[in-house]
Amino acid sequence: MSLLGWWRRRRLRRAHAAINPSLWPAAFGRLALLRGLDAHAKARLKDLAALFLHDKRLELARDAELDPVLGAEIGLTAVLPILNLGLDWYRGWHALILYPEEFVPKREVIDENGLVWIDDQPKSGEAWQQGPVILSLADAAAGRRRDGFNVVIHEMAHKLDMRNGIANGHPPLHRGMRDADWAAAFTAAYNDLCRRVDHDPDDPSLPLDPYASESPAELFAVATETFFELPHHLADAYPRVYEQLTAFYRQDPGQRLPR
Repeated sequence: MSLLGWWRRRRLRRAHAAINPSLWPAAFGRLALLRGLDAHAKARLKDLAALFLHDKRLELARDAELDPVLGAEIGLTAVLPILNLGLDWYRGWHALILYPEEFVPKREVIDENGLVWIDDQPKSGEAWQQGPVILSLADAAAGRRRDGFNVVIHEMAHKLDMRNGIANGHPPLHRGMRDADWAAAFTAAYNDLCRRVDHDPDDPSLPLDPYASESPAELFAVATETFFELPHHLADAYPRVYEQLTAFYRQDPGQRLPR
């Protein structure tokens, strides 16, 4: 065994040693979006989650209390997008800040026109470009349902988007993927969704949560949530986006999850 291989195995053993092994079956059992993974994929996901929870500090805010099983769920959900990419895609940041419920940042924001305003909208999650991911535990727990809403995956998608700068809905692509194909698929979906939201934001037939029309970055994050939670829904609504996400994440959830 090479020195690098020995170090990786030692790091993995230490990561698993810090987690009660009985938490994993309970966490897998609670997460509907993990159904259909074969034994090999589950083992790799568990290893990635253990390393993720070992590398990222979980910091509790505002008297939050973390159920250990929920902690394992957050780890498993967070690494699902990088199951076939690797943990290096999450390098450069070191903490998750966990609030019990939605939080209000109340901070000054400068928009693209130079206007300064106070952001005081309640949030279920937030990702900083060179900083932590912030999550509401209540909303993280809601990820147990396959309903298209998953704040953990949403914020991890923002982190992936930020790998090549500010979140703009265009993460760094793999060799063989074409920027033009990505832009064409997501631009067409964004324009279609914005048109439909402008017409009726409460239309129950909207293909994605209307929040995706806020910006291309939010479209990518919301589409990623839907890709992993309701893959057939996304494939039916925006097949070219689904094709691009399948190539980017190197996964096809529609092959393992029931419609």
